[in-house]
Amino acid sequence: MDFELTDRCLEFQQRLQGFMDERIYPAEAVYRQQMDAASEDPNHQPQVVEELKEEARSRGLWNLFHPHAEWGPGLKNAEYAPLAEITGRSMHLAPEAMNCSAPDTGNMEVLTLYGTEEHKEKWLKPLLAGEIRSSFAMTEPQVASSDATNIETRIERDGDEFVINGRKWWTSNALHKHCRVLIVMGKTNPDAPPHKQQSMLVVPLDTPGVEILRSLPVFGYQDREGHAEVEFKDVRVPRGALLANEGDGFAISQARLGPGRIHHCMRSIGAAERALDLMCERAQRRVTFGQPLSERSNIQDWIAESRIELEMVRLLTMKTAWLMDTVGNRHARTEIAAIKIAAPQVALKVIDRAIQVHGGAGVSGDFPLAEMYAQLRTLRLADGPDEVHKRTIFRNEMRRFPSDRGT
Repeated sequence: MDFELTDRCLEFQQRLQGFMDERIYPAEAVYRQQMDAASEDPNHQPQVVEELKEEARSRGLWNLFHPHAEWGPGLKNAEYAPLAEITGRSMHLAPEAMNCSAPDTGNMEVLTLYGTEEHKEKWLKPLLAGEIRSSFAMTEPQVASSDATNIETRIERDGDEFVINGRKWWTSNALHKHCRVLIVMGKTNPDAPPHKQQSMLVVPLDTPGVEILRSLPVFGYQDREGHAEVEFKDVRVPRGALLANEGDGFAISQARLGPGRIHHCMRSIGAAERALDLMCERAQRRVTFGQPLSERSNIQDWIAESRIELEMVRLLTMKTAWLMDTVGNRHARTEIAAIKIAAPQVALKVIDRAIQVHGGAGVSGDFPLAEMYAQLRTLRLADGPDEVHKRTIFRNEMRRFPSDRGT
């Protein structure tokens, strides 16, 4: 295994760090002011975000996630992973500023791989240009969607159209001011084998019958892009809305989620690194009983353990990225599942320690830690809960020991 960063990655890393220091971090206070000024509209798009997008494009820091050179710099997973980590230090601003935020990243890859020429012209190109945003509708409130074969939303053929009926939730980004299109997963053939029942359709958000019922809060936070509950009532789209073929929906979802998981994991590490910085700074400045907190042995342990754990999970993530680049996502399934469990858990542990060192300030809005914790806690559920990934690892391990009851 070779984790040495390429010259190209090092160059992007230097440019990205400059962008973060010069524009992103100073913009965080402006972003908060603009959001507070529009508190009656939680889905307000602050002007500073649009300004940062223009700056990122001018610096060549655009679509860094996209593996296809036609649409971006064509970075490998092992090249993009360290960059995604840096953006994770400012999750609200950096990914969107560089057109590298979920769920758009996964949707753009799906449209690149499975979209028709019409899909690419109408939806992919505006997404790549940052002119619109998109959403991904898979999870449902009435079933355990961690098993995607449970999905109940029906997609039925009617002449030259598909008709969609069902309800989705946690449809992230659907309330973003610029969201224009959904990728919707539903069942086209309930009688087919379990993993061939589902299909995916490209559905414009303004299609008659698509109704956003509410935005779901995350630990009390209403995220700007929204996590929508969406109802589909006799929603009609042309047959050309189909991605790939009928019955390919489950396979597409798995292809979509693999790269997205490594993006999430590296951003988690970046968030935890920032939390560790804040913890160290607070421990040095805060004095209790005549001594800085940094003199307390338990605080010293927390800082040391945080560094050890972050280095371990970063190495596991880099190994996963390297495997995805060299042998493909399918042969990196165990590692992808492992980092999806490990990275959020380590990040949460580090952020929790940082909150404790900050005392009451740590759970306030004066520091980013409380909101970081809420965001990172959702990753133990998003893109599959820990338990599903553990099941994947278990099954892969047991394949090495074929059952032989005669022995």
